[in-house]
Amino acid sequence: MKELNEKLDKYFALTAKALGKVKIAQSRKKEAEDILDMAKRYYDDAQYFRKKGDIVNAFGAVVYAHAFLDIGARIGLFDVGNDNKLFMVD
Repeated sequence: MKELNEKLDKYFALTAKALGKVKIAQSRKKEAEDILDMAKRYYDDAQYFRKKGDIVNAFGAVVYAHAFLDIGARIGLFDVGNDNKLFMVD
């Protein structure tokens, strides 16, 4: 359980940092806003599940949140400055 909580801490920190870095590409603003909204909602859900002690769903939700960020960065909806440490842009 300790290892899972440590990984969850890592993913929360990584995703929070990524959320702070995302800038919406103006060429597809509406699509980018929709994807970013989904990422934020999953991140919020992850926090909710964690507070309830539901580590499995918290982990799933935070990973989903980051996946939305990766997708947005990968297809050009977000400007992330080619940051391949926070996003899958390579």
